[in-house]
Amino acid sequence: MNSTEADLKGRKIVRSGASKRTLAGRVTVLGGVAAAVALMGTFSPAQETDASSHREAPYTMTDPTADATDLYAFVANDSTDSVTFVANYIPDESPAAGPNFYRFDDGVLYEINIDNDGDAIEDITFQFRFHTEINDSNPFGENTFLYNTGAVETITDNDLNQRQFYDVTMFTGEGGAARTGSLIAQDIPVAPAYVGSKSFPDYENVAEGAIRPIGDGMKVFAGPRDDPFFLDLGGIFDLLNVGSPSATDSLAGRNVHSIVLQVPKDQLTASGTMPDSMSDPEAIIGVRTTSYRQGVRILRELGNPAQPVSTTVFGGPANNRGPWIQLSRLDLPLINEVIIPLKDKNRFNGSKPKNDGQFLSYVDGTAPGSTATGAPHLGALLEIVLGLDVPPAPRNDLVQALLFGLEDLNRPAAEVPSSQLRLNMMVAPTNSPNRLGVVGGDTQGFPNGRRLTDDVVDISLAVVGGVLVPGYESAAGIGDGIDENDESFMSSFPYLATP
Repeated sequence: MNSTEADLKGRKIVRSGASKRTLAGRVTVLGGVAAAVALMGTFSPAQETDASSHREAPYTMTDPTADATDLYAFVANDSTDSVTFVANYIPDESPAAGPNFYRFDDGVLYEINIDNDGDAIEDITFQFRFHTEINDSNPFGENTFLYNTGAVETITDNDLNQRQFYDVTMFTGEGGAARTGSLIAQDIPVAPAYVGSKSFPDYENVAEGAIRPIGDGMKVFAGPRDDPFFLDLGGIFDLLNVGSPSATDSLAGRNVHSIVLQVPKDQLTASGTMPDSMSDPEAIIGVRTTSYRQGVRILRELGNPAQPVSTTVFGGPANNRGPWIQLSRLDLPLINEVIIPLKDKNRFNGSKPKNDGQFLSYVDGTAPGSTATGAPHLGALLEIVLGLDVPPAPRNDLVQALLFGLEDLNRPAAEVPSSQLRLNMMVAPTNSPNRLGVVGGDTQGFPNGRRLTDDVVDISLAVVGGVLVPGYESAAGIGDGIDENDESFMSSFPYLATP
């Protein structure tokens, strides 16, 4: 956060004076027009805008292909020398979405950002840019309404009529014109939509073709997956009507589009070396996702018979240009949904962690309009609706846990407060994860990163209820009644269940 001591009510902030370092051998300084063109992902966000999760902000609910739903960062049991990042987009996808199935947006830049020195500024960014095409080897091509024209057995099958690919660019430094980057992967296929068992007799065999190595021990996957988030959405937003025996997983049977990236730990540190222990300052990283669109959209008339048909297939009437504007931001789950009030939800999505001082009073409960007890507002609801005794404002426990990280676990040496998903990479994974993570005594779980099995709704309710404050431990018993995903997760990359 870009905060002063006054902003933080006297809390001490230690700023890091360390300079940013590039990864040796990985990054090329951009020079000249030719390099800028070669790096298709390069852009300079000229400004941040008012405009991450499941329909959590008024603006992004109107732009679902740019809307991040969830972010996960964890060390997988089958890849303990790496960190796995899962960035999900496009909320509430219906599987039967034909004839135009959901896909990543060719007009959106998707990014995973890593802060490896605790100063609330990204040091490493992985950018994903997509492009969609008709399969030129399919005889039906654009003259059919079909997504596929026969049973698809591999990701290169000619019967797959609509295809999507993407490039991966790796940047170092803070987003903007000054950062440097290199294109590290090009034309990687996206796993297709799971149209059905007749079209895809063995869908996972096709989807496995979308798992690709991209150098230096990294690998990537992009495509539709079963939404791994589980909660009773209807109950929570029905004035916190939670814990009913009839509670149902509102996202059961729904899909998202996932970007799954696995990166060796030594590729994520400032020094480029493997941390030697949990106490090594380089073991802790902060993660967030962002998405961008160009600032100007011009719509053109397509009804003229002389208009070439090919321009209408995927591009449609839109012509985009101008600077790239940040539309979505996601780090800690449920922050924008239940901590940030309506008037600033769009602003949060367009903001950067270094400027999170502007949202501090919503976390500690000192914002105008906050209740005297139970702050933030979710805490007040826990008191009013459930009769829970909640700690009074100011909620320094929430500030410490959410904005600084947990001491002796995932708090970076440079204590710059910001909303980020912080992970201590050197906490060994367990074969018996507790769904309540740190609250349940499992330090490999949320809020130390986030695993697919972590019940972040119950954890968040407990933390806002005061479970981290002595005398308020009874908050550990509240929850929405949905404790696991409706589908089992995979034990190997990309880990998410079949869409």
